[in-house]
Amino acid sequence: MVAGAKRTVFSRQLLALLTLLFLSTTAAEAAYERIAQKAGISPQKFATIVKKIVKIESTIGSYHIENKKSGAYGRYQIMPKTARHYTQKLGIPYSQWKQPRNQDRIFQAILKSNIQELKRNGIKISAFSIYGAHQQGVGGFNAIMKNKKLTKRLERNLRYNLPKKLRKTHRSRLAMVWKQYWQEKLA
Repeated sequence: MVAGAKRTVFSRQLLALLTLLFLSTTAAEAAYERIAQKAGISPQKFATIVKKIVKIESTIGSYHIENKKSGAYGRYQIMPKTARHYTQKLGIPYSQWKQPRNQDRIFQAILKSNIQELKRNGIKISAFSIYGAHQQGVGGFNAIMKNKKLTKRLERNLRYNLPKKLRKTHRSRLAMVWKQYWQEKLA
């Protein structure tokens, strides 16, 4: 009887854990579905875009990887300054932004905001535009797409976001080379 009672308790605990995992996964999926809908993209295509961004940003999808050069952190390589802005916006204590759940929430908020701004600027929503806005910021990506003169900072960011063999591209061709490289990579 005691062994049977222990199995019953264990079964209930396992069921509760599985239910919790299902609900948290379902909540995350629902958030991405709402963002996909706002972007005018199917949830499946949007999930593929997010996977591509994760693969580019952290290769293996680790929540604990840090870029020592830029300070970007985690699965989505969020910059600390960006994290500070979104933790305030989402009511997350800044000291907890690196927790996986909070990185997910911040990334979802970034996606929502970027998609809204891309649409406002008349830029078609695609894997390339979503990644470009994430990588260069919406303002930087808009400047690139509208062939505006590159600031020194934007030029540096573009060079840093290209493979070494393309980093020496002349300034006059840099935006075009960056666009071509990432459009092909994200096709």
